[in-house]
Amino acid sequence: MNNSFSKIAVWMVIALVLFTVFKQFDGRPAAQQTVSYTQFMQDAQSGMIRKVDVQGDVLHVTPESGAPYTITSPGDLWMVSDLMKAGVQVSGSAREEPSLLMSIFVSWFPMLLLIAVWIFFMRQMQGGGKGGAFSFGKSRARMLDESTNSITFADVAGCDEAKEDVQELVDFLRDPTKFQKLGGHIPRGVLMVGSPGTGKTLLAKAIAGEAKVPFFSISGSDFVEMFVGVGAARVRDMFENAKKHAPCIIFIDEIDAVGRQRGAGLGGGNDEREQTLNQMLVEMDGFESGQGVIVIAATNRPDVLDPALLRPGRFDRQVVVPLPDIRGREQILKVHMRKVPIAQNVEAMVLARGTPGFSGADLANLVNEAALFAARRSGRLVDMSDFERAKDKIIMGAERRSIVMPEEERRNTAYHESGHAIVAHLMPKTDPVHKVTIIPRGRALGVTMQLPESDRYSMDKIRLLSMIAVLFGGRIAEEIFMNQMTTGASNDFERATAIARDIVTRYGMTEELGPMVYAENEGEVFLGRSVTKTTHVSEATMQKVDAEIRRIIDEQYNVARRILEENREKVEAMAKALLEWETIDSDQIGDIMEGRPPRPPKEPAQTVDSSSNVPPPAPKPSSGENPAEAV
Repeated sequence: MNNSFSKIAVWMVIALVLFTVFKQFDGRPAAQQTVSYTQFMQDAQSGMIRKVDVQGDVLHVTPESGAPYTITSPGDLWMVSDLMKAGVQVSGSAREEPSLLMSIFVSWFPMLLLIAVWIFFMRQMQGGGKGGAFSFGKSRARMLDESTNSITFADVAGCDEAKEDVQELVDFLRDPTKFQKLGGHIPRGVLMVGSPGTGKTLLAKAIAGEAKVPFFSISGSDFVEMFVGVGAARVRDMFENAKKHAPCIIFIDEIDAVGRQRGAGLGGGNDEREQTLNQMLVEMDGFESGQGVIVIAATNRPDVLDPALLRPGRFDRQVVVPLPDIRGREQILKVHMRKVPIAQNVEAMVLARGTPGFSGADLANLVNEAALFAARRSGRLVDMSDFERAKDKIIMGAERRSIVMPEEERRNTAYHESGHAIVAHLMPKTDPVHKVTIIPRGRALGVTMQLPESDRYSMDKIRLLSMIAVLFGGRIAEEIFMNQMTTGASNDFERATAIARDIVTRYGMTEELGPMVYAENEGEVFLGRSVTKTTHVSEATMQKVDAEIRRIIDEQYNVARRILEENREKVEAMAKALLEWETIDSDQIGDIMEGRPPRPPKEPAQTVDSSSNVPPPAPKPSSGENPAEAV
């Protein structure tokens, strides 16, 4: 609001100045002519004019009687002689000319105004003129010193191996002579690689906090500007400032914005991004290791970086910051739980076991959402039920209880989700069903959520085939129990087909085609071309691939159909429970599968605020959906 007002005020001041100047220095006098020149001459010849003061083409007339007035002369050459013959006293004065300084000011004012406006806009384009109007080449790095950076390794959890890799950086910054007296030198650059939200920036700040050295932070996009050479100048300025504060750390976040492979784009060697990268390469290989400047960069796309960045002498050490395992998730949860009042029934290990695939940022969001749920119910402590609701919201999406569904669609959704759950419970090597709901969440009309019992790093063929059968369970249940087909299974079919295609074309898990990759356009497209080689296959081979995919789809479809036909009573019981309670958990699912009546829910379903909808991270639950839904 204040920024917009200041911009409007600037333009109003400029307009006012322009109006005032041109109004004041307008050369045309505002003469009020009430008597015509003809009448004036007739009055003069009649003796009614006593005095005339001539100032250029303006005549100040003083009559014998009446008030003086002013008229403009039309350029009559004989006017003075005619007036003198009529006995009129004629006087004159030189035309008033502006001073030399005023003339220069008036003539140069428009140019000065244009220069001032140009400087104003350039300051706006360069981030408000930080450091002066022409500070294009100044670094945008923000420095944190020891007093403002309080983050240490105690605030970083879930990446013990990464902390061990960077521990010697802390030792070097504290006492570089320990390494130099033995002839060794610390890596000049460290590249942190990991998925978004794993804590790469936090770990870099912790290194500076542990070593108690200045920390320069900048994003890769801060180097690139519209003018060629500005990025290179900022790189030079950043390293010069870092040398003055050595020992210190330079942290470049999202370095792939400026460090992409050269020669892949347009512009050749004059491209601004490539010029910036060239200067960064020179600076990193130019300063001596004894100066105590360490460059740390972070990216989740190491495959697109220029090879010159990764060679020894530059970013010669890569530190992988992976997604945390179950112990890492527990430690991360404990770190974030320090900031909120936690009830005694909250167990970090239970939450860590139920959040596989969550990054550090996801777990921080989980704790924050749980605190918000506790605040909505006016609770003094955040208990386990708040964490459960927060976990369901993050994984499955926010509840949408405002939707009014027809009874037929509710029954169809109940059978659809029951089909997913029954097949998932009976197929081998499937993840246990954690919860089933027919309350619309996110973009799905219903969700069947499966949570793995432990962290998993690879998949075998039996598990992949079981996943395909589980995905088909929803549509088959609609066919058997509702005698209809709906569009809710469209995303299930897409995912099932993708898994089957990967089994055949990428994983080499079929006897017909063997261990060979048949996927085309496997490489990622980078600036209009593929950065990896593609596999070209013949038309006959592709027909075999399609036939093999078709065979896998049909087999698993028949397996899922046989399971549901053999367990009709359990599907009916589960659908009835869903229609009655809308959400059932693993205990109630176990009762249904063992043939017992499902126990009542532990607590009535509560209304959840659906003002925010967080896209669900891995693992992805099976669900019955609308055509545009994807869970």
